Amino acid sequence: MIAMRTLLRTHLRPMSGDDITQVADIERESFPSMWPQTAYRRELSNQIARYTVLTELRDEAAPSADPSPRTGVFGTLRRIVSGEPSASHEHLLGFIGIWLMVGEAHIVTVAVRERFRRLGIGERLLITAIEQASAYDQERVTLEVRASNEAARRLYEKYGFINAGLRKRYYIDDNEDAVIMTTPEIASSGYRALFSNLRDAHGAHYRDLWE
Repeated sequence: MIAMRTLLRTHLRPMSGDDITQVADIERESFPSMWPQTAYRRELSNQIARYTVLTELRDEAAPSADPSPRTGVFGTLRRIVSGEPSASHEHLLGFIGIWLMVGEAHIVTVAVRERFRRLGIGERLLITAIEQASAYDQERVTLEVRASNEAARRLYEKYGFINAGLRKRYYIDDNEDAVIMTTPEIASSGYRALFSNLRDAHGAHYRDLWE
């Protein structure tokens, strides 16, 4: 974990083409194999894809004052859904991508910059993906995860994902199996209560580290 001297000032927004170089850097730290940058450029014009980045704001990158009510969780979600343009000179800490399929939001990728891990950023990105799925009236959220990635699997299980099967030899770099995981119906009262409690607990736990 990095040594924290001040609060990390963070911002969630849609990924833009200007982010791809930093996204590639984070991927290089995170995965044995990488998508080519051209793939991300195609994804940004994919009608079913939604990519979100979490950035560290610096003074020159702070968003301009906006009198409209766009702060907080719902303001953040409005910015992401509406495709608010990026600010300049931002330092990307992590990103997540989902595909809006028929009845489900499928998480296709998520990664956090190495020296900013264990600060709750991956969990915040997962929360964002579930919020987006709800905003787009998806029934469930699904994903694949490496069978050996126990930390990620524990996080997904915490958010109600269950094991839904196995894709044998799914990862081309080492032929590792992928575990298919899915949530129950995210609009159900039980899941909404679980998710709300976890989101609130996450915010309370990390409020002394980042805002």
